[in-house]
Amino acid sequence: MTTKPKDRTFARKLCSEHAERNDNLSWFEALYHKARGDETIIPWADMVPNPQLCDWHRRTGFDFQGKRCLKIGCGLGDDAEYLASAGGSVVAFDISPTAIEWCQRRFPDSSVTYITADLFAVPPAWHGAFDFVLESYTLQVFPPEMRQRAMRCIGDLVAPSGTLLLICRGREESESPGAMPWPLMRRELQSLLGFGLLEFSFEDYSDAENPPVRRFRVQYDRAT
Repeated sequence: MTTKPKDRTFARKLCSEHAERNDNLSWFEALYHKARGDETIIPWADMVPNPQLCDWHRRTGFDFQGKRCLKIGCGLGDDAEYLASAGGSVVAFDISPTAIEWCQRRFPDSSVTYITADLFAVPPAWHGAFDFVLESYTLQVFPPEMRQRAMRCIGDLVAPSGTLLLICRGREESESPGAMPWPLMRRELQSLLGFGLLEFSFEDYSDAENPPVRRFRVQYDRAT
């Protein structure tokens, strides 16, 4: 199914305003709060599971049954619910309390544990605790100077023998990053290999948006 990108003007305005105050995180809560329940204001809220995740799952047959899963930056919860429907025991977090409340209203009978948390200050019990970690579209809304630290935090969440699936926009080093969301370069993602992860597969492709968006979809595994 071909989809059209949403208008990101308002989100970019909030991101820029907060960055000028040297605050690169609180604009997420501001965005969800100002949306007042209107998902069309949230650029990444498609109200369905991420097709890049679903396609990967169909092709690989990854078994989520009984695995402890973590969704980073869960937004309005569709990816977390997908992991739970596939048999995972899912924890999903977002830095925005409003987003978490929104998830709980959308899915009142969900088995997912929705928590307000900051990637850079997660509960100590989460370190090395998850068999499967999903990071989709969060790194690309962090400015480049935050990404190295963010990737270290993400890698630290993966349990021994666990898997990290990372999905993001991609670009060449010679290309301009443009406006938020900022595509990542493959060289940036190599940092994850220094945090005890091994690259199992790397996909570089164009999606079904109109116009198509270049994506990187990478599976990392942690050795036993």
